[in-house]
Amino acid sequence: QVQLVESGGGLVQAGGSLRLSCAASVSIFRLNAMGWYRQAPEKQRELVARISRDGSTNYPSAVKDRFTISRDNAQSTVYLQMNSLKPEDTGVYYCHANLYGFDYWGQGTQVTVSS
Repeated sequence: QVQLVESGGGLVQAGGSLRLSCAASVSIFRLNAMGWYRQAPEKQRELVARISRDGSTNYPSAVKDRFTISRDNAQSTVYLQMNSLKPEDTGVYYCHANLYGFDYWGQGTQVTVSS
């Protein structure tokens, strides 16, 4: 079992920044990968950032060069730094982890970007 606790969402104006945090209940070195997904109203959940055990990262084109995923190994915490936010970035952001083929999700944190 892996518990993920997110924090850091909120309301921000377009062009602003937010940083999300996700604390894992296990050492992140045990996890195959961690990532952030988001879900806008009436849309499917989509990947926004992923970091593998070896530290490699990947981003979809919609957020590349604006979002940065990083981790603090000692704190078992993953961060998502979001810059130059756009209204289309609005949604519920979920932390995700994979361990031994099982997927775990956080409770989600709302990010709202006003125009």
